[in-house]
Amino acid sequence: MSDTFTPTKLRVRPRVWIGLAIWAAYVLLVFIVQSLSGIPYTEWGENGGNLFLGAGLSLIIGTIFLAVTASLLGWWRPSLFDRQHSVRWPVFVPALMAVALLINLASTDWGSYDAGFFAASIVLILVGFTEEMANRGLLVVGLRSKLGEGWVWFISSALFAVMHLTNVFTGQGLAPTLQQVGLAFLGGTVFYILRRTTGTLIWAMVLHGLWDFSTFAVGHGTPGPFAAFGGILNIIAGVLGLIVVAFVIRGSSERLK
Repeated sequence: MSDTFTPTKLRVRPRVWIGLAIWAAYVLLVFIVQSLSGIPYTEWGENGGNLFLGAGLSLIIGTIFLAVTASLLGWWRPSLFDRQHSVRWPVFVPALMAVALLINLASTDWGSYDAGFFAASIVLILVGFTEEMANRGLLVVGLRSKLGEGWVWFISSALFAVMHLTNVFTGQGLAPTLQQVGLAFLGGTVFYILRRTTGTLIWAMVLHGLWDFSTFAVGHGTPGPFAAFGGILNIIAGVLGLIVVAFVIRGSSERLK
């Protein structure tokens, strides 16, 4: 399988600056679309129209941008698949996030949903493709052209966290945004572990999309009495991810050189 990953067989040879440029372009594109909607971040979850215009539309445009970019560069395969998966056992970390997700869904006030909000919530699942492709897909391909896998994990997770700072400029307070940034770094580590243990980004896309869907779902209406446990378990998964991430980095041969 490894011969299909050689840079010379890709349409454009991977470079760190290309990965960073794609990441920055995606963040800017999404920020512009969300800002033009005129809907503050804190009001996205109020109804289906707000959720679609505030978040969904930018995700649709971002999906098109990233899909076209991956096609033009010829980076689909290295973005979605590693040469080899790492040791399997750290997969328990993303499995804990999956359990937290199920707690969120079980605690959701589904009676508060209407057709419009549900449809907009489904569109929100696209965040799994867009944010994973931008951070742990195309960016990772660029970083692997020059850097070791430890730096690949740290930079991709850190930039995933940093991209959430834009929420300050779309209506969210600084304190909750900084908290979100910290949680995003933990979450990015969990998604990175899932990519390495399975050898593909696809499962991280699925988990990421469903996680964001579940967080908006549980926040709509009146959540059940166990709703807080989902958030707590997610934090535990992130902290454990920091502890075990070295095991999925160790011995990696994913460098595109």
